[in-house]
Amino acid sequence: MAAASGVTRADGGRGLTEYRVIPLRPMSGDVEILYGDPDAIGQPFVMRIRELAGTVVPPHSHPVDEHITVVRGTWYFGLGETFDAGALRELKAGAYAFAPRGSWMFGYSPDEAIVQVHGVGPFQIHWHDGVKTLDDSDASSTFRHKRGDRVTSPRGNGVIVEGYASGKLIQYEIEESTGGRFMAHEHEVRLQ
Repeated sequence: MAAASGVTRADGGRGLTEYRVIPLRPMSGDVEILYGDPDAIGQPFVMRIRELAGTVVPPHSHPVDEHITVVRGTWYFGLGETFDAGALRELKAGAYAFAPRGSWMFGYSPDEAIVQVHGVGPFQIHWHDGVKTLDDSDASSTFRHKRGDRVTSPRGNGVIVEGYASGKLIQYEIEESTGGRFMAHEHEVRLQ
């Protein structure tokens, strides 16, 4: 989960056999662990992933089967080694998708969505074209903008808090003055 900003435990650190009820609520970070440890070999896990409005999830694979349930919003999901908007399937809240281990997949979230993932670890992400963030030492060779830049985009105005690049896909996480966040592609972002 190298490209996640904010991984929290929502289960209060309960053990694997302890009872828990975790309601769906607004998420402050990108990932909430509800059960188990996604990194542990042979251990079941459940987590929720917040997809910001405008997010494109680049092609990636996992070494384990992935069970996906959309619990809030609408998320689009496709299989393949190259992002192809025409291959995306709409998944509304309540929809389920299965991706067998080793398959290449990608996604898109036009509006904010929460996706719940479960499986048996170790849950690792293998980005088809690698991944870079604004924290990388050579970030200036990949990104036109930097953290803290005040920018405008078709989705709105704000401050860049993070950047993600995978192959030709370059996106920025932008925080609005109200504290809300969204994603925008580099070609859409202009300095204010």
